[in-house]
Formats: sequence, C-alpha cells, structure tokens
Amino acid sequence: MTRAALSSDTLAPPVGPFSPGVRGGALLFLSGQVAQDPATGKLIDGDITSQTHQVLRNLATVLEAAGKDLGDVVRVGVYLTDMADFGPMNEAYRQHFSEPFPARTALGVAALPLGASVEMDVVVA
Repeated sequence: MTRAALSSDTLAPPVGPFSPGVRGGALLFLSGQVAQDPATGKLIDGDITSQTHQVLRNLATVLEAAGKDLGDVVRVGVYLTDMADFGPMNEAYRQHFSEPFPARTALGVAALPLGASVEMDVVVA
C-alpha cells in the first residue's frame, strides 16, 4: 500500500515528526489536532468549547486539502485532560457533525501537547 502525506499551508506546522494526515489506500488517517492558531502555531486562548471548535476547524482544514470534509469522517478519537469537560466538548462537537454521527471514543489523559485541554484524531473513508 502506498502512503501519501496530507497537509495544508493554512495549518500550523506539526510540533513533532509526523504528518497532519496520511492517505493509505481508500482511507485517510488524520493525526491528532489540538487548538493551535494556524497563524501563530500557539494554543488559542479559551475554554473547552473554544478549543473544541478550533480543533475541528483544524481537522477540517486538513480534510479540505484531501478533497474531503467532516461529513466523510467515520471515526473520531477524543482525548480530554479533564473528563468534566465531556459535556461542553460534546455540545461543541455536535455543531460540526450530523447524523449518522461517526463512531467515537473519548479518553481521559494526563496531558496534551501545548497544554491543550482537548485533542482529536479522525479516520475518513
């Protein structure tokens, strides 16, 4: 299987040695995104709701570069530093997806890059 990296000039550069996304056959695998401001590369100011919206805008940017959108997402991994943020994250998340919703896992983690409160990765068909 051939791999092809996906990226966008309108996305902050990765903070490590990875591609924002990879096309592997018929599937796209997008690396985790945090709420980085695309212009500065720094974490945006704001609560979990603001961070969730920015994460999903960042994911949408990578998807657009691949000719896809959030409607093509089949699985989402959500990583939260505080599971008490699950409700507000869920409400913000709901504004970016429609039924049938993608399959999803939400995990509590000790810490995320740049001090983020939420990170998400996706698989696209």
